[in-house]
Amino acid sequence: MKKIPVLDAIPGSMGLQKTAAALAAALLAAVLGLGGCTGKAGSATASGAESKQLNIYCWTYYVPLSVREKFEQEYGVTIIFDEYDSNESMYTKIQAGGGGYDLVFPSGDYVSIMINQGMFEKIDHSRLSNMGNIDPLVLEKTTYDPKMEYSVPYYFGAAGIAVNTARVSNFDRSWSIFGRSDLRGRMTMLDDMREVMGDALVHLGYSVNSKNPAEITAAQNLINDTWKPNLVKFDAEAPGKGFATGDFWVIQGYAEMVYEEISEDQKKDTVFFIPPEGGPAYIDSMCILKGAQHPDLAHKFIDFIHRPDIYAEFTDYFGFPATVNVPARAMKTVTPYYTAEELLRTELKDDLGAELELYNDVWFNSIRVGE
Repeated sequence: MKKIPVLDAIPGSMGLQKTAAALAAALLAAVLGLGGCTGKAGSATASGAESKQLNIYCWTYYVPLSVREKFEQEYGVTIIFDEYDSNESMYTKIQAGGGGYDLVFPSGDYVSIMINQGMFEKIDHSRLSNMGNIDPLVLEKTTYDPKMEYSVPYYFGAAGIAVNTARVSNFDRSWSIFGRSDLRGRMTMLDDMREVMGDALVHLGYSVNSKNPAEITAAQNLINDTWKPNLVKFDAEAPGKGFATGDFWVIQGYAEMVYEEISEDQKKDTVFFIPPEGGPAYIDSMCILKGAQHPDLAHKFIDFIHRPDIYAEFTDYFGFPATVNVPARAMKTVTPYYTAEELLRTELKDDLGAELELYNDVWFNSIRVGE
């Protein structure tokens, strides 16, 4: 997920005593105003009343500011919005008890892991009126939670490749582009184990969910021997920025990473595609964390997202096809940067269970060594 924009003087006095008093008052107001931000997000106010604050932990570049502001205005609340750049970093923080978040947006394989570990509250469907807008074909793919007991799909998409056509005029629409030594020092891939290894596996003709040690070793060798020598780095934090400045000409990533950073003029020289050999797909979902302090607001936000006009606004902002919400498709005003048909060639990442250690070993003890 893939991958969302971040939210973004004490008056002078006539004497030292007045200045000190103003400082003290301002500091007290700031502390009271911040509420849960000084400790666990969303903690209760001094009076014991629950603050009208929704604490969201989400992918970078994923929920438009305009959507968040509309929700705040309609419900008279404040959204505290923190970001992560990988499922692994999100999971590690939540598992360690950090953040105090209400709502999180994991990909399907991590939804499965976190359901099995009891990390989510159940979704109360009686509080949701827009679930009928979700495409049944997408729900068929959510084998980890087909009845939406713990998760509600947010977006179905896939990472792909962005190419600066002003710098690279001839290229194959394939993962093989990362094997081009003539582009050495001008390319990056995501710092994401399942994405990079999944690309290598499908390029070799295997499943992104392979549990075959020989196939995983073949993917490891392709990455280490053919792709990695041409990369500047593995980067999940800011590859779009490097693409926008012209430092990188070819990057693996999510469409929103790129189009959020480049100018309107640069778009005419940018191509984004999902290679025909396929690759890892994702269904990111909205999940309410166990012990969430604002479950009612979390339910309201989930339902708000699946209002057709809001879902159309979200997907238009990032140039996405409206893959999850059916009625939103008729309300879109922007042509997507890639088509829903391109996703037909992709494969969802599954929870690999114990075999995940095969990937961890290859990724951390071989591919990422020295990075």
